Amino acid sequence: MEEKKETRTKYNLNPEQLRAATHLNGPLLILAGAGSGKTRVLTNRIAWLIEEQGVAPWNIMAITFTNKAAREMKERVERVVGSWPEAVHVATFHSTCVRILRQYIDRIGYSRNFDIYDTDDTLKLMKDICRQMEINTKIYREKSLLARISHFKDELIDPEACRRDALALTDERELLAANVYIEYQRRLLRCNALDFDDLICLTVKLFREHPDVLEHYQNRWKYLMVDEYQDTNKAQFVFISLLAQKLRNLCVVGDDDQSIYRFRGADIGNILNFEQIFPETQVIRLEQNYRSTQNILDAANCVIANNKGRKAKHLWTDRGAGEPVLVKRFDDGRAEAKYIVDDIARMKRKGIYAYRDSAVLYRTNAQSRAIEEQLLYENIPYTIIGGTNFYARREVKDILAYLRVISNSSDDIAVKRIINVPKRGIGLTSINRVDDYAHAHGMSFYDVARMADKVPGMGRGGLKIREFVRLIEEMKKSEGSIGPTELIKVVMNRTGYEEELKLEGTDEAKDRLENLGELLNKAASYEASFKAGQDGAQPDSGPSLQGFLEEVSLVAEIDSFDADEDRAVLMTIHSAKGLEFPNVYMSGMDEGLFPSYQSTISEDPADMEEERRLCYVGITRAMDRLTLTGASVRMLRGQMQWYGESRFLEELPKAGGAQAPKGRQGAAHASALKQNEAPRKKKTVPKPFLLNREPAPSLGTELGYGVGDTVLHVKFGQGIVQEIRDGGRDKEVTVDFEKFGVKKMFAGFAKLKKVE
Repeated sequence: MEEKKETRTKYNLNPEQLRAATHLNGPLLILAGAGSGKTRVLTNRIAWLIEEQGVAPWNIMAITFTNKAAREMKERVERVVGSWPEAVHVATFHSTCVRILRQYIDRIGYSRNFDIYDTDDTLKLMKDICRQMEINTKIYREKSLLARISHFKDELIDPEACRRDALALTDERELLAANVYIEYQRRLLRCNALDFDDLICLTVKLFREHPDVLEHYQNRWKYLMVDEYQDTNKAQFVFISLLAQKLRNLCVVGDDDQSIYRFRGADIGNILNFEQIFPETQVIRLEQNYRSTQNILDAANCVIANNKGRKAKHLWTDRGAGEPVLVKRFDDGRAEAKYIVDDIARMKRKGIYAYRDSAVLYRTNAQSRAIEEQLLYENIPYTIIGGTNFYARREVKDILAYLRVISNSSDDIAVKRIINVPKRGIGLTSINRVDDYAHAHGMSFYDVARMADKVPGMGRGGLKIREFVRLIEEMKKSEGSIGPTELIKVVMNRTGYEEELKLEGTDEAKDRLENLGELLNKAASYEASFKAGQDGAQPDSGPSLQGFLEEVSLVAEIDSFDADEDRAVLMTIHSAKGLEFPNVYMSGMDEGLFPSYQSTISEDPADMEEERRLCYVGITRAMDRLTLTGASVRMLRGQMQWYGESRFLEELPKAGGAQAPKGRQGAAHASALKQNEAPRKKKTVPKPFLLNREPAPSLGTELGYGVGDTVLHVKFGQGIVQEIRDGGRDKEVTVDFEKFGVKKMFAGFAKLKKVE
């Protein structure tokens, strides 16, 4: 007992955290509520394994979902362990799989210098495939096909199995998707490129087909830890299970109440069913919250308690009650935005919070416009998480494409991106001729470009393409002798890219030059990390072009968030996960906006439960002060739309109605919940509707569109009409929306407009 107390003091852990950190062998499920110190538990468990149990650092692997979380964990491990922290493998799922594939991917038919395609690259590839397969993209959208393929990969369904299933079902749409999937994978292989889903599913394929490779990593990583386990999909679950099946020393940390990525393929069943999959599992609950005040936690507890598919937890804190949770409702969205911005300014003026301490969270990105306009009007600096990723900016992608071609000339997408950038007089007709010839002869685009003057019908275009190839070949000679920083300078100079921007002389061109300067800074920082032994650099490795490209390809936008800049922060609740702020505003707490309208009409209870988990995540981002706002009327695509109050507000603790956790003293609840002057009324309208809405058309009324037409919806954007059916009093229309997938709706309410 004395020894346990000494260990607890040494690692500064509460009793439940200590139990989790000192668990040695066998599966362990840590149900870590929001703000309960799970990162502290993981880092101290690593320290305990090394210092107290004599486990070699290189036998420990910790998996996270973001580079930001991985960096934070590495820094904490270094502070706790002190020596050899770099030997502990702390990385994301994707970077871990890249490391494995760089060593062994040649076993499954790829070369080790493969490229990693981002969403822009895969979309370009899909457009090429649809053009060559003569697919009607008005009916079968490229993004929808990519989403279908991503789903297949998440479920570890290979292209041939997908085709067999489609043939068995005699489903034409599924068969087309399967055939596209087959061609998509064939083209990726030809380009020696992988998309993000491939990083996981090809590693699983490698492990299954080559047991010796799996055994190597099972012996290497004897103690496995996975953070944010509730966000794993099937492929990630199988990857981890394979690594753990020999020694079964698997520790997973997560919170089913924070599972909010079902739309990305995350399977909450992975955490809910963990004990059934690993029967000998020890379960430890972390319920003491170190982030928020009790009023905020009571609000979160009361909302999430309405979900049925969850493991019971009740967050508590010894920080005290704190300020009451504020609920404010306004006549319209502009008044809501003005209140939020004025309140941020007031807090700054009084010296209570800096701008960076305040975050405005919303359900969808479209909600940010009114708040942005008000911030600009008040001259308050702000940053938006969810804008254009630095590495997705045109000039940065152009230079990176040059680097990718130098590293791997089989990358058709990269070659086609920069073959006429800067302009060299190479037209789309010439590019398509080379592309079609490559497709017909099973060659890479670059290999055909080498002999472009011999391709039928090319003419002078062939000579210009050959000049481009000579330029690339000259720059390839520099790759081995200089580092990424100098190579970027060579590319910018030899291609004339930098000179063209300087001659343009516009403000936009200057901004683009500054971005390229920032890319050079990133390359210099990457090279410097090897001298300092930071950022995952291995002692026996050095900076390389391939390593630099790999690092920038795995950067998520949240990784670049700078919490030190004094700017108010705007973001969706999905983007806010993993972050915390002293002062939080959750805007748009309106029925049909949050929860979303689609979840309110869905027949699947899981849709509303995910919306409620999203609300729980938003509430628990707040440390000291939380304000929930809504508006009765909002402008949506030029029309005024009325909203009732969000059901989540009704689920908040009422005066005297919330209970503090048993056995805890000083745990106040939101009995002093503050509201605007007029008491909130129970909502009487279950969904939003347009003001002065016309009655639904009768069955015989012409809709003005038919199956196969492109239509526009005020909320879901453009989509393709898949089916129109008799729905009784109205017609039921099925539409495949580009961003939101397939939705069913009544024609009178949907007010779809045909796009000519």
